[in-house]
Amino acid sequence: GVGVPLGLFAGYLGGRLDRVLVFMMDAVYAFPPLILAIIFAFVLQQYMSPGMPTAAIAVGATYIPQYFRVVRNHTLSVKEETFVEAARSLGAPPRTIISRYILFNVIQSVPVLFTLNAADGVLTLAALGFLGFGVQYPAAEWGLDVSRAITDVVSGFWWTALFPGLAITILVAGLTMVGEGLNDIINPLLRVRGYQGEVTDKDEA
Repeated sequence: GVGVPLGLFAGYLGGRLDRVLVFMMDAVYAFPPLILAIIFAFVLQQYMSPGMPTAAIAVGATYIPQYFRVVRNHTLSVKEETFVEAARSLGAPPRTIISRYILFNVIQSVPVLFTLNAADGVLTLAALGFLGFGVQYPAAEWGLDVSRAITDVVSGFWWTALFPGLAITILVAGLTMVGEGLNDIINPLLRVRGYQGEVTDKDEA
């Protein structure tokens, strides 16, 4: 919701806006996601009560630069295409060109990126909850459950930490495989390589 529009307008309009946004996004992208999420959560807790909205904003804000960079780079190449030049020569305003002609040609990679980031976001959210910067008790959150289960493990009740950790592992692995599968489906080069590999295997057999 933030990175995609910023990438579209920065890539199409260029100029000073593009340079400022690229500088800001590169500065944010230089931090590891977990450290950045902790910083955002700490700042947001000064204005919002700790809970799901604070954790969601802190985790979501760390991935804005990735969407910005992917969409901006695609926009820079698509805006030079013939159909965009034709729309511009017919007098279409920039907002119409971006929403009607550019958006749907650069959005294909966003679902793959979203799925892979969702897997990483689950780990980041769990880490925030484990460190006490995310969702707070009595809300249910796997990282918070693992944190509260540490004392149980010392007492011999290991299963209170096993199942939240297992749930995190299964969900992250599942989202990662979905993202890789979407990438194979959407990327035509990977599809061609896959088909060629299947043909080669059959020929060898």
